[in-house]
Amino acid sequence: MRTMKDRKRPELLCPAGDWERLKLAVAYGADAVYLAGTAFGMRAFAGNFSPEALPGAVAYAHAHGVRVHVTVNTMPRNNEVRELPAYLELLDGAGVDALILADLGAFTLAGKYAPRCERHVSTQQSIGNYQTAQAWYDLGAKRVVLARELSLREIAEIRQKVSPDLELETFCHGAMCVSYSGRCLLSNYMTGRDSNRGACAQPCRYQYALVEEKRPGEYFPVFEDEKGTYILNSRDMCMIDHLGEIMDAGIDCLKIEGRAKSGYYAAIVTGAYRHCLDDVAAGRMVDPIWRDEVEHVSHRPYSTGFYFGEPGQYTANGRYIRDWQICAVVEDCTADGLATLSLRNKFSSGDTLEVVGPDTKPFSLTVPPMADLDGNVLLEPKTPQSRFTMQLPRPVPPMSFLRHAVELSARD
Repeated sequence: MRTMKDRKRPELLCPAGDWERLKLAVAYGADAVYLAGTAFGMRAFAGNFSPEALPGAVAYAHAHGVRVHVTVNTMPRNNEVRELPAYLELLDGAGVDALILADLGAFTLAGKYAPRCERHVSTQQSIGNYQTAQAWYDLGAKRVVLARELSLREIAEIRQKVSPDLELETFCHGAMCVSYSGRCLLSNYMTGRDSNRGACAQPCRYQYALVEEKRPGEYFPVFEDEKGTYILNSRDMCMIDHLGEIMDAGIDCLKIEGRAKSGYYAAIVTGAYRHCLDDVAAGRMVDPIWRDEVEHVSHRPYSTGFYFGEPGQYTANGRYIRDWQICAVVEDCTADGLATLSLRNKFSSGDTLEVVGPDTKPFSLTVPPMADLDGNVLLEPKTPQSRFTMQLPRPVPPMSFLRHAVELSARD
């Protein structure tokens, strides 16, 4: 294990499912973003980027010092693989920094048709030992995304036994597939949507009960104890309290899951990890205000996954916790705090809201009377996406959020 003196701050790789999430991830502190074009990505229902939009997205990220990784991590069929060379050439020409690849054929083609792009091997390859990691390096991989079933001890051993030039990436936050590193067959079987080609219906997050064939309509929960359990129910990973241990294991990149999640999620989780990583790398105590931000997004109960050994079966309620709601997004703000905002959910003058933004710690305010863009007094903006102005106690950056506490979590 590494000592605190020689800790290396890992790259923070954040989801950018569309233009909004790209801009938010960049503003809130990502070192790199991962996104997809309209083909060969594992999140077919994220916004993604058209061939025309992709060069602009790369240029935007690069202008802010942020690298761009593009997912090419489906398992293509014969009719699809014919289209890969042209697609890889497009990515190479757009200036993409790295390709995240799962299929060996696609990996080989990328070396030929996208020679300027680093090749990163997806977690879909289930890399669980140092021999496999080294083999991918010998084939030309710059980085491997390790299997999510590995412990920190196992990762540290891989770090010690592979080439020092091979980068190791792991997930640190977000949903975990209930399968072996994402190779799930349930979605295809139950819904006809192929999880290995970007169309997962996420059946591992459904709640299940048993039905006896002669008693249709009668549903029996599966009990392990007095609380019961949900088959295949999974929790979300959260490693924000263990960043020092991650650094000590020699991990080069931490990835936040969530290309199909909201822009608010991408922003808040990115900001939380950015500040906590910086604190740990500098030998400072983590600021609890930033650490607490991961509790302000929609999530299922958190766990540390497999990092500290087998997690066991979780038998409590695994539904999403939704305790905060976005009210508005700051589009612009003057030096004296007069903000132009875009409405997301209704609120009124006199309500208590919280403001959080890029490098801006959360603070509370009582909503004053507002105004529409014509200067008319506005006590309760009601139309989603409508623009209005509000005097804030102090200036905040664009892409800051106004939010309030609200109980939106599902009930039993």
